[in-house]
Amino acid sequence: MKKNIVLFSLFVLPIVAYLFFASGVNSFTTLPVITPKVADFGNWKSLDGKDVKLNKKITVLGFSGSNVLDNRGNYFNLNEKIYKRYHGFEDLQFVIVAPLGSEIEAQKVIDALAPFTEVSGWNFVFASPDEIKTFYNQLQLKGKLNENLGTSYVYIVDKERNVRGRKGANKANKDKKDEYKEGYDTFHPSELSNEMLDDFKIILYEYRAALKKNHNATKQL
Repeated sequence: MKKNIVLFSLFVLPIVAYLFFASGVNSFTTLPVITPKVADFGNWKSLDGKDVKLNKKITVLGFSGSNVLDNRGNYFNLNEKIYKRYHGFEDLQFVIVAPLGSEIEAQKVIDALAPFTEVSGWNFVFASPDEIKTFYNQLQLKGKLNENLGTSYVYIVDKERNVRGRKGANKANKDKKDEYKEGYDTFHPSELSNEMLDDFKIILYEYRAALKKNHNATKQL
């Protein structure tokens, strides 16, 4: 009996450990590209007048629609579950695309968040309905905007302007980590604190690892 235990420890456990860590590296250190090289924003107006672009930024991207205030609870969820944890990173931004004419409502959302957090990483940019439709369509997502040009989902866009998510290649695997996921529903705090947080950590890990590899590890991502 003791001999069997020793043999198991010497030969089987190392193989199991190897398979575990090997699968962990493949599953959790890269996040698949859903749509590569999406177009950047046009010369769209922002609340504070600054130039907001996707290029060279990790972006949490959302679409408010014309009824911005109706969705303020969703932004509070995103603020609490994701923004507060990571907004200090210089290469990270949260951008909400909204129709022209909704600037006052957008400012009210920022003002409502301000007592809870430092809001410099929150950005609203404004475009015409046709510009928003064109921009969203080229993201090539399965989900659609509603009649107000909004959605409760947010998306992760990396510094190279790739939409990132989960491909869900293994249909037989019922694990949530293997499901197709292109966005994260801000209406559900649990989805933000679980699936989105998991995926967001992978993106941050990727860039930290790249910086370390290039001997450029700084406070920036």
